Amino acid sequence: MNHELHISSLLVQHRTEALPTLRSFIETCAELELALNEGTRSVVLCETDHQRATMDHIDAMQALPGVLSVSLIYHHAEPRQALDQTVSVALRGVAA
Repeated sequence: MNHELHISSLLVQHRTEALPTLRSFIETCAELELALNEGTRSVVLCETDHQRATMDHIDAMQALPGVLSVSLIYHHAEPRQALDQTVSVALRGVAA
């Protein structure tokens, strides 16, 4: 088991008629989520166990008919154990 979680956001530029195919592909991948679509641009969120898996999703979307480009906009790797830790936030100037 990999001990990291890779979180990425991808910008997909595509032809209008490619959106149904892109949506269908995303629906078949539990690691992907269509976060936003506006015309010929879509933002896809990706959470994987390996950086290579993220790249495989990028390559697969790039190969879809009507997809013009897939750009990695953001990538962050976090140890899974850190996700289980409680985060405390100190608020200054807020009455309890």
